[in-house]
Order: sequence, then structure tokens, then C-alpha cells
Amino acid sequence: MKINRTWIILGIIVLIVIIGYSSCKSTYNNLVTKDQDIKGKWAQVESQYQRRTDLYNSVIEVIKGSASFEQNTLVEVINARAKATQVTVDASKLTPESIAAFQAAQTQMSGAFGRLMVVAERYPDLKTTQQFADFQTQIEGTENRINKSRDDFNLSVQDFNTTIKRFPTMFYAGMLGFTEKGYFKSNPGTENPPDINFNTDPKPETGSTQK
Repeated sequence: MKINRTWIILGIIVLIVIIGYSSCKSTYNNLVTKDQDIKGKWAQVESQYQRRTDLYNSVIEVIKGSASFEQNTLVEVINARAKATQVTVDASKLTPESIAAFQAAQTQMSGAFGRLMVVAERYPDLKTTQQFADFQTQIEGTENRINKSRDDFNLSVQDFNTTIKRFPTMFYAGMLGFTEKGYFKSNPGTENPPDINFNTDPKPETGSTQK
């Protein structure tokens, strides 16, 4: 009886170990798949932001060639561009803090560039260049692609974050090194792509008075 009881206990222990291993393995593989999906979505986000930066650069180079252009505004954009390119995010460390820092740098550059375009309206000769024409054609589509890639990224992050908080995955996630990922969040007033107007006579701002 003692021998049979011992074998029964050992059998139960082995069964528990097998079930635990199988559950852990399944959970790990599932989280790896979701993590890789997030990294793929992040690569698309970076690609679209790089596309926009390239478009910005093409126009900036044209403006730099204008000796009469307001240099303070141009310097502001160049500095914002430099800062934005310095803020990079490791795809394996997509923390809320790193995403927020990346987003803040991109928002600063976008805002500075928007102000640059307002000033550029005063220089009709600049707007007749091929680079301005190309920029006008491509920027709207690029902004839309950025928004789409961010939405796809956020959906992937939501799926991952929800999974690691569910029972029983929550018990394995921390032990296996899977932590919560960061989202892109909307900034006040930036829900839509920047409104870059290439008309020669820009409309006055709302609330302004004309003399």
C-alpha cells in the first residue's frame, strides 16, 4: 500500500509539472507572437515618420537657399528636427515613457514646421519650386499613413496589454519578462494632420482684427 501510494503521489506531481509546462509554453509562444506583431507595427510607424521627415528635409533645403528668409523660424525647425532624430525607441523596450518621449519630439518638430510653412506663404518664389510642388502632393498622404500606422500599432499594443493582464497569463507574463507596452496618445489639437496652406494669401487667424 505504501508503494502504491508513493507512485500515486509521484504520478500526480509529474502530471502537475507536465500541465504547468504545457501551459507556460503555450502562454510564452502566444506572447512572443504578439510581441513580434507589435515590433512589426512599430517598424511601420518609424518608416512613415521617416517618410515625413524626408519630405520636411526637402523643403527645408529649398528654404535654406533663400537669403531673405526669416532665419529665426528656420533655425527653430532645424533644431526641432535635430532633437526629433535624436529621440529613438528600442523596439524591444516600447515602454509608455519611451513612446511619450518619441511622440513629444515628433509633435514639436511638426509644430515648428507648421509655423515655418506659415512664414513661407510670404515668399511666393519659394512656392514655385518643384520641391514645394512635390511636398504639397505627398504630405497629406504621408500624414494619413502615419495616422493609420499609429492606429494599427495601438490596436496591437491593446491586444498585448489585455492578454498579459488576463488570468492565468498574468501569473506567467512577469516571470517570462513580458511587461506593458506604451500607446500613442492624441495631443490636444493634433487629432488631424497639420493644415498646410499653399495659397498666396493665407486667411487671417480666427479672432484677429484687420486694420
